[in-house]
Amino acid sequence: MSVATPDPAVGPPGYEGTKDAQLKRLRRIEGQVRGIARMVEGDAYCIDVLTQVSAATRALQAVSVGLLEEHIAHCVVDAARESDEAAAAKVDEVTAAVARLLRS
Repeated sequence: MSVATPDPAVGPPGYEGTKDAQLKRLRRIEGQVRGIARMVEGDAYCIDVLTQVSAATRALQAVSVGLLEEHIAHCVVDAARESDEAAAAKVDEVTAAVARLLRS
């Protein structure tokens, strides 16, 4: 997975105000995933591993919803103030992102 560099023409990300909280949540999820790996290495009971996978998945979904909400509240609203065309482009972008989230 590559890391995109910020585009100064686009402006700051919608999550800029909650970046520290988002990173804290992601680090907690990272710890959960490492714990799941240790469970598998230690031959933990299948259902217990699946329970932890489900918890990590829900945690990632919560991060996704939060990022989506912030994107709509900031980026989409800003685009709507700019022009109808910019707003339509952002709505298309959000729709595609939601479709990707639903497929995952």
